Order: sequence, then C-alpha cells, then structure tokens
Amino acid sequence: MSNYSPDIAIFIRSLHGGGVERVMLNLARCFIERGLKVDLLLARAKGPYLKQVPSEVRLVDLKAPWVLASLPKLVGYLRRERPKALLAVLHYPCEIALWAKSLSGVPTRVVVSERNTLSMQAQYMPELSVRLTPLMARLFYPWADGIVAISQGVAEDLARVTNLPLGRIQVIYNPAVTPEVLRQAQEPVDHPWFQPGEPPVVLGVGRLRPQKDFPTLIRAFARVRQVQLARLVILGVGPEQASLEALVAELGLEKDIAWLGFANNPYAYMARAAVFVLSSAWEGLGNVLIEAMAVGTPVVSTNCKSGPAEILDGGKYGWLTPVGDSEAMAEAIVKVLSGHAKPVPPGWLEQFTLEACTQRYLDTLGFPQLPQLAPKFNYG
Repeated sequence: MSNYSPDIAIFIRSLHGGGVERVMLNLARCFIERGLKVDLLLARAKGPYLKQVPSEVRLVDLKAPWVLASLPKLVGYLRRERPKALLAVLHYPCEIALWAKSLSGVPTRVVVSERNTLSMQAQYMPELSVRLTPLMARLFYPWADGIVAISQGVAEDLARVTNLPLGRIQVIYNPAVTPEVLRQAQEPVDHPWFQPGEPPVVLGVGRLRPQKDFPTLIRAFARVRQVQLARLVILGVGPEQASLEALVAELGLEKDIAWLGFANNPYAYMARAAVFVLSSAWEGLGNVLIEAMAVGTPVVSTNCKSGPAEILDGGKYGWLTPVGDSEAMAEAIVKVLSGHAKPVPPGWLEQFTLEACTQRYLDTLGFPQLPQLAPKFNYG
C-alpha cells in the first residue's frame, strides 16, 4: 500500500473535449479546495483538457488501449492506494469501477454517475455495446454504494431500466456555473462575426454526432435566413462534419455558417452570441444551456429527454421546441432575435453552481462535514 492515501479518486475514460470532462475537472478543483486529496484516473491520458488538470490533483494514467482493458490496472490501483471513495463517470467506467471493487476486495466506497438516458441511447445508437447498456446497468448498478443521476429525467429512466427504487438514485445537477466560466466569458473573441455592428450570431456547441442533431439546427437556421440577416457558428468536432457540411452546401448557406472546431473557451462565444441553441435529440442534462444562461445569453432548446425542461423550468426561462422540428426552432430563434427573450433570475442558477453541487457530491461520497466553499458569485 502506498504512503499516499487519496480521499477521492475520479475515474473517467479520457479528457477529450466535452461537458462531462469539464464537470469532473471542476469537481476535482472543489474537492482540493475542501482539503481533500484527489486522484484523477484516466483509462488513457489523452485529450485537450489534460493541460487543465489542477497541479494539486494526481493524474493516474492507466494506459489502456480501450476502456475495458483498464480493469486489471484499476484493480491494482484500488489494492495499492485504497482511496476512501471512487467516483466513476459515464457508463462503461461505472461498470468497470464496480467490477474492480468486487475483484480487489477493498472497502472503497464506489459511486457511479450516470450522465445520459440509457433507454434513449439504446434505442437510437446502432452499436451493440450501446444497446446492451440498460441490461448491464440492471445487472451491475445494484452493486454501487451510491448512484447519481444528473437530472430527474435521467434518474427516472435509470430506475425504469434497472428496476431499482427511485429513492436509491440521487439527483445532482452538474456544477456548470463556475467563476471560471464567468471569467472566461469576458475574454476577447478573435473572429470577425463577433465584432460590433455585425449581424447577430446564432451559436451551437457540441460534438458533431447524431445525438446533438445539428441537421435540425442547420435547417432551422435556413428558415431564419429567409426572414432575417443572421449567421450561425458551430463549435465542436466529430464524425458528422462532412455530412453536415454537405447539408450546408445543399441549402446554399456556406457563407453564413462557420465551423470553428473545438474551443478551449466556448464561453466567450456564448457571451457574444445573440442566441444559443441546443438541438439535441436526447441529453442527460445539457450543461451548455446552463453555461449560456449564466453568461446572460438567451437560449432555445429542444424539449428532449432529459434535462432542458428542468433547466428552463418548463419553458419559463427559455424557448422549448419539439425534437427534430426545424420550423418550430426557427420560429423560436426569430422571436429571440426580435427581442422576445425570457429573462433568467440569478437565484434560479444557484442550483447549478459549484457550491451547491459539490456539497451534494461530497455527501454522497461520504464526506458530509467539510467546510463550505467561501465565496458566492453573481451569475447572469
């Protein structure tokens, strides 16, 4: 056993650019601020967020060519280091963490965090491994010492697919509103479309994958352009880029849409956009909606399962449109661009702050009596 004994280990695949990875780094920072020793376990240490890992966090690279191959090394880590708690994030790391605890025989408290609606993924994703996720969760999630869902919708879906009582699942929203988000939102954007006097920018952010349904956003933007001068900026990378660019060419929108790829600081773009749009077919929560609201940008979202309706209080704080309905989405975007945004009171965003979410995670991980985070921040 090592002389260094971590309090909390966080296990995730890698640090590729995405909302989940940002959330885990935020939580790691907050755990450190509470005086805890934190390990960040990566199945493979790669991804653009590696440089953002706090220096106080010990980075452990399991060097697995694929996530399942990390199991024996995770077993060895648990036997050697014996962290008090292990937080596993995303579906396969969650199961691997449960197997690793069983094989290692350690008393580490294992908490699994489910980030998506498993039934929706199994229905719409073609990979066999994804289609089997509800069955795998039903078999192995009962082994967990704690189960976290990032929205009420995810919790209800998880209870259905696992046959677990809803009361066994803790709903903890993502700590998406952070001082760093507000600080980075003030940084300049080096793109001519965001300069004063330019047409309004519609912004979409996310991986270019079927779940995010960017074709609906592009078709909605085409309708917007029929009635109003505007531009569309999309931040993100993914396997659908070529087909999305082909759709843009088919609609004759090449001069009005910019693909800016992965952005280390999407918040500066959010703060300068006229409207932020989430077009997803399904979500776990929808961090980007919260972040856009935090920097004061009006939002339009599909009313997908699950998360957006919770974030927007049923449409009270932003426009909700049916999934895949480009006409309804275009109408909502035009309403916002015409000055009909829905204001968000700062108090509504408190539930998504680091202060609120960190304490709930610590309670679930078995650290309920630590000092509170000191400052509160003004959001919006």
